[in-house]
Amino acid sequence: MNFIMTGHRGLIGTSLLKRLKEQGHKAVFLIDKKEGNDVVDINNFRLDEPVDMMIHLASFCKINQAIENPKLAFQNNVLGMHNVMEFCRKNKIPKIIFTSSSRILSKEKNAYTASKIYGEELIKSYSYCYNVNYVIIRPSTVYGPFNDETKRLMDVFCLNSLQGKELQIFGDENKTLDFTYIDDFIDATLLAMKEKNKVFNVSFGKGIKVSYVADMIINLAGKGTKKFYPEEIAQPQRIELDISEIQKLGFKPKINIEEGVRKTFEWYKENLDEINR
Repeated sequence: MNFIMTGHRGLIGTSLLKRLKEQGHKAVFLIDKKEGNDVVDINNFRLDEPVDMMIHLASFCKINQAIENPKLAFQNNVLGMHNVMEFCRKNKIPKIIFTSSSRILSKEKNAYTASKIYGEELIKSYSYCYNVNYVIIRPSTVYGPFNDETKRLMDVFCLNSLQGKELQIFGDENKTLDFTYIDDFIDATLLAMKEKNKVFNVSFGKGIKVSYVADMIINLAGKGTKKFYPEEIAQPQRIELDISEIQKLGFKPKINIEEGVRKTFEWYKENLDEINR
């Protein structure tokens, strides 16, 4: 299979690209802002050979920053999405894999969730009008041993604990997230990619208290403190996904939160000096 991937330098992209190459698939070209290639400019690229699939992972994913500046969500997730779909249409790419967000399932709405809803609906419209098939995947708090430069929760918790700093929880003791270890997420994605015109929620399928995760990491580090703060605007406080659709394909998450946190923390501990450089 020949494919194009956007966002290949992130946690998901790095792992998925490695697995696809191991399976003998070919990346025709790769687009990531970290390498100076913005997905908004995808139409500047020229295809010299057929492509079987577009894998669109690139996204602006910091909800709090999108609330402060909604243009960030528009530029990356709306305009970028439009340009990706136009690229598929004009170059007759028959299928797209799109990472949306499980946050669109929550009652809380913001510029970020609106941009992801737009992306899902645009893809469906291109399927209906131009016969571009799709698979939409809704991730939930994907984490693992990787220096996540977007500074998401697990990354911040591990680094702060190792430096004896505060682990901030924006909510109360009962706030939950549905954490997904990266290897499980890639397993589910590879299963989902074989389908056509389907939407899948992908997670472990169990809400875990953020406070519990913070305690685990503090215990592993032997230092750090936990502190609660008021809820952030438009951030859900209880998350647990229904993953029954992806389970029908044979998906069974293998890495529970205890093992996943330990693996992730140990990686950060071993690589702390390099990360700080």
